[in-house]
Amino acid sequence: MKYFLGTVLIIFMFSCSNDGAIRNPYLQELGFRFDMNLNLPEYSKLTNLGSVVPIDNAGIGVRGVYVIKSGFDQLRAFEASCPNHIPNECSTMTLKGQNVICSCEDYEYSLFTGQLLNRPDDGNRYYDMLEYRATQSGNVVIISN
Repeated sequence: MKYFLGTVLIIFMFSCSNDGAIRNPYLQELGFRFDMNLNLPEYSKLTNLGSVVPIDNAGIGVRGVYVIKSGFDQLRAFEASCPNHIPNECSTMTLKGQNVICSCEDYEYSLFTGQLLNRPDDGNRYYDMLEYRATQSGNVVIISN
């Protein structure tokens, strides 16, 4: 019986694997929490579908966060630093409607999905935007990692 349980335990340990997620080597995933009150004027436009609010407070993400109301009851938050190179003087992305653009390479990303829209077809690995957790409780939205 001991050998049987030992064999099952060994098989179980070797059959487990990671979640298959590919980590972005350029962006450090920092732990933070930021509360947004939608009653405040600077965040109130997040009550409208498709509206985007940039948050550039120190300690929020690497270079700040973009928050978008992407559905009737869904908010998404993405890192403001371009995910395809190490943060530098040109890596903070700028808002263009519901997309953001990296001025280093003119990469354009959708804030609805976080996907790189003009992905080069050169065989290299390109990353989509780093997404943070956005949860809403009443009129308070919590952005965290």
